[in-house]
Amino acid sequence: MKDLTILGCTGSIGANGLDVVNRHPEHFRVRYLAARRNLETLLEQARRFRPAAVAVLQEDPGETADWRARFEALGAEFLTGEAGIEELAGRDDVDVVVNAIVGVRPTLAALQAGKVVALANKETLVTAGELVARAALAHGGKIIPIDSEHSAVWQCLEGESLSAVESIILTASGGPFRDRPKGDMHNATVAQALKHPNWSMGRKITIDSATLMNKGLEVIEACWLFHVPVQRIRVLIHPQSIIHSMVEFVDGSIKAQLGLPDMRLPIQYALAYPRRLANTLPRLDFSRWSSLTFQEPDLDKFSCLRLAYQAITDGGTAPTVLNAANEEAVLAFLDERLKFGDIAQMVDGALQRHHHHREVELESVMAADRWARNFVHEELERHGMGIAAA
Repeated sequence: MKDLTILGCTGSIGANGLDVVNRHPEHFRVRYLAARRNLETLLEQARRFRPAAVAVLQEDPGETADWRARFEALGAEFLTGEAGIEELAGRDDVDVVVNAIVGVRPTLAALQAGKVVALANKETLVTAGELVARAALAHGGKIIPIDSEHSAVWQCLEGESLSAVESIILTASGGPFRDRPKGDMHNATVAQALKHPNWSMGRKITIDSATLMNKGLEVIEACWLFHVPVQRIRVLIHPQSIIHSMVEFVDGSIKAQLGLPDMRLPIQYALAYPRRLANTLPRLDFSRWSSLTFQEPDLDKFSCLRLAYQAITDGGTAPTVLNAANEEAVLAFLDERLKFGDIAQMVDGALQRHHHHREVELESVMAADRWARNFVHEELERHGMGIAAA
């Protein structure tokens, strides 16, 4: 029996994680739950899983007493704010902390407590990979990836030596615009960009998939997760999303992890590691797949992927700037204040203008993050609240 903390329990990763728990009550028990703001869903989850405590990052101060009473009636301590989230992340009486909530501090708190962190948010390792790696090493913490691509690499590396790895190959669906000419993408609408062909995800990550920034962030993550230089991490477009990633070894052999696009599989693997648990999830039927295809990504067409390679190569706080500028640019696009094709241009401008800190500490990361967000806001204002939507 493993006791779990699930940060970001009301989002898609959190909901899928709780589904895994529900399917395996003899193996997992929810100890703590935390959400950003969805108190109604959090209360429903508390009724079902009976955690010892819950935390919410954002709430209406006027309703705090009422919500506190509701949760305490279920026997759950009620914490609020960033401090509450961090406290739950660092508590001793859990085995695994699932982190699907944005922010570096909760991951650091869990690692500094020596916990296993099942990591689902890309931003932590993208913005502060060096800092997080140091914390894990210093305190005996461990990170197991939940992203399907990194989980695939993790599984392929099981029992292997990193010295035998020639390259890591991350696969990408190519998003909704993989077969669309570059010239037709610039004025793509929000509705078009949100039509992912394979995965059902949140709005922001779906846009990142459309620009391939999502894959760029995964490249940066992979550098820190697997201690492999960026020159040995490749990306291949694989429209079927059946092979989630591959590892090529020095003898020329390649291991691949395959499966249907279902986030419950990598979540279950992370929670149960090093065991594999039986389940009743749908199986991959090879007879239904007559071919699996691959192609190299066009870095001119998908320039966000090129910018991610540039940022991790530059090092320091460059990946922090990349991530923060992209987040703000994507929000502006979703609000129809920025054209789809201008997302990459905004990120490129931030990278070119920022003087990167070489030493990565929490203060320099936070400062770079603020700078990049302000840069995007100022650029939007300079253009009259952004370039007119198509």
